[in-house]
Amino acid sequence: MNKQPNSEMCFVCGRSNPVGLYMQFYDDGENEVVSEYTVPAHYQGYPGIVHGGVVASMLDEIVGRVSMIGDHHHFMMSVRLQVLYRHPVPVETPLRVVGRILRLRGRLGKAEGQIFLPNGTIACEAQMSLADVPKQLLASTNPSLLNWKVD
Repeated sequence: MNKQPNSEMCFVCGRSNPVGLYMQFYDDGENEVVSEYTVPAHYQGYPGIVHGGVVASMLDEIVGRVSMIGDHHHFMMSVRLQVLYRHPVPVETPLRVVGRILRLRGRLGKAEGQIFLPNGTIACEAQMSLADVPKQLLASTNPSLLNWKVD
């Protein structure tokens, strides 16, 4: 597995965000990105259950990262994210979060993701349409503020 970069202040992967999730991601070099993660209790909505917005953020990140397999500087963004909440996601429980490429062609793509409970049950799943980040946005961004690197 290949470790993917983290940024400085991203909510999901930022290494310095004081309220961030601090997730780390690994890809298989072909079509899948994986993160093993335990959500801290302070991200709960209902008692003992991860807030749905945090679940959606985790899926948005892992599914969006499929575009970086083979090129950690190929940034794509969500165009449409559909999340299906099948079972509650418990806090303080080891989870397996997986994203997979369905199709990447030109500047557009489709991908999917799942959050697995320890017993293998799919708790949540997502489908995403992605598009390359516009070149003008990348050109106007200060890359040093991103601090994008593999730790």
